Amino acid sequence: MEFWKRDHMCGELRSSDEGSEVVLSGWVRRRRDHGGVIFIDLCDREGATQIVFSPEIDQEAHKIAEGLRSEYVVAVKGLVRLRPEGTVNHKLPTGEIEVAAGSLQIINRSLTPPFPIEDEEDLQEEIRLRYRYLDLRRPVMLKNLLLRHRVTGRVREILTEKGFWEIETPILTKSTPEGARDYLVPSRVHPGKFYALPQSPQLFKQMLMVAGVDKYFQIARCLRDEDLRADRQPEHTQIDMEMSFVSPEDIFLIVEDMIKKIFGEFVGIDVQLPLARMPYPEAMLRYGSDKPDLRFGLEIQELNEIFAESEFRVFKQVLDDGGVIRGFAVPGGARLSLKQLDDLTGFAQEAGAGGLLWILFKEDGGLKSPMKKFLPEETLNRIKEELSCGTGDCVMMVADRPEVAAEALGRLRLRLAKEFDLIPKDSYKFLWVVDFPLLGYNEEEERFDAVHHPFTSPYPEDIPLLDTDPLKVRSRAYDLVLNGTELGGGSIRIHQDTVQEKMFELLNISREEARSRFGFLLEALQYGAPPHGGIALGLDRLLMLMGGLDSIRDVITFPKTQKAICLTTASPSEVSPRQLKDLHIELAPEVRKDQ
Repeated sequence: MEFWKRDHMCGELRSSDEGSEVVLSGWVRRRRDHGGVIFIDLCDREGATQIVFSPEIDQEAHKIAEGLRSEYVVAVKGLVRLRPEGTVNHKLPTGEIEVAAGSLQIINRSLTPPFPIEDEEDLQEEIRLRYRYLDLRRPVMLKNLLLRHRVTGRVREILTEKGFWEIETPILTKSTPEGARDYLVPSRVHPGKFYALPQSPQLFKQMLMVAGVDKYFQIARCLRDEDLRADRQPEHTQIDMEMSFVSPEDIFLIVEDMIKKIFGEFVGIDVQLPLARMPYPEAMLRYGSDKPDLRFGLEIQELNEIFAESEFRVFKQVLDDGGVIRGFAVPGGARLSLKQLDDLTGFAQEAGAGGLLWILFKEDGGLKSPMKKFLPEETLNRIKEELSCGTGDCVMMVADRPEVAAEALGRLRLRLAKEFDLIPKDSYKFLWVVDFPLLGYNEEEERFDAVHHPFTSPYPEDIPLLDTDPLKVRSRAYDLVLNGTELGGGSIRIHQDTVQEKMFELLNISREEARSRFGFLLEALQYGAPPHGGIALGLDRLLMLMGGLDSIRDVITFPKTQKAICLTTASPSEVSPRQLKDLHIELAPEVRKDQ
């Protein structure tokens, strides 16, 4: 059946359109029968318009309207008129008008939806993802998609204006696992061989710099087979950039300008530049995290000197073993119950700490602590001064190895900030974390790991330390953090093949393995590779924070669950024996049995 061609979207009409004859098409969102006069809200992505069906206007349209149900697709012809006095809906842009329907056409009927298509509904995420095409009809979700569209378009404009070229890199590529597991794609025409889906365009964008492209960007799809959480998906999108002949400062300026523009235009926030910068060691000491949330206090302090002469056995043993004593004060924390303190102790132990030590400065002037007898007046005064705490506050302390104390206190800091409602709403605190260590030591495997990735350049003055004290080598890496979430990271890259080979050697990657996995990059670096660097910002995380959302799944059209399942399409799924045969794949007996 041919349907009427609309001439307006449902959110466009205003009082200035009074008297116009219009055609609207959309979904029936609400239907109300008021004693013979039927009202519906007709919706599309642009908004909603109230439609009135009355037998006095058109009996046939009114009769058809009696059979309308939620989410029917209809077209309406009618006259725009002002709503009667006292019935204006100030919550809607179209709230001053309504359309008196002279004709109605049902284009398609709908089953009863499994949930109301309303913003205010508190829906189970599993149901939302199962019927994602209905969930996306909700105005709040359409708003998220529009934000994604507009921000992505503006990023393209900004980077193009700055001389970047948008260039696509391959989706089917070579497996070069250096972080998460690769998603592998078997080759039908090359039996026993596999492509990998890209974890990032890292190596390709470096080769583009060798090619002389100078400034590259891509809205890049990246795929990683890793454990999922609220801000992580197996496939995500990043704003990927690479530049030649640059310093970190050049990259900061470009990213900061872009951030200021998109937050100003789409969030209404005036981001003050330059953004704050903090060395990695300072971030770990003060906040217990390499992505610190700066919206609240609870800063961690070193307390070693205060307890250097303490008779408390736990503290003495930790300090003798080269450990640290660190802590922070919680305003109003003295009201914590013993049960809450036990829960917090367990929470710290889950983060690796041996335990949690606390001091409650009670409102009545009393003191409560499991180590009370080891706290003379002088020590208490020094603690109060160092942590800026007083009556009614609580002190949380961990005595352990530096990395363990940082991890435990960093997690406690975030948890207590939420429980005590210390995080201000609508606050945006950006931070560059810089001067990361180049390498970390993997005690389980007894080898070095790259803190960022194997292609990150060390500080030139630290290169001699690669042979003598690798853990002291600083990298020219940087992360952009917003409200405790890592928006993205980057670095100046290694552009000399000799340094890159040295890096592989430190990572226990043999020359043969390096040539096998990364030979094409090592070869490219021998053909006049310029100094270069870049950054990748997580578009999904950026949009999540710009939209004030709790999960990146709300800015992705068809996301996966935490078990990496697409509930809409029921994937991953089994494939036919013929497909497996074409790919020269035979399932293991235990897998066949499960199927």
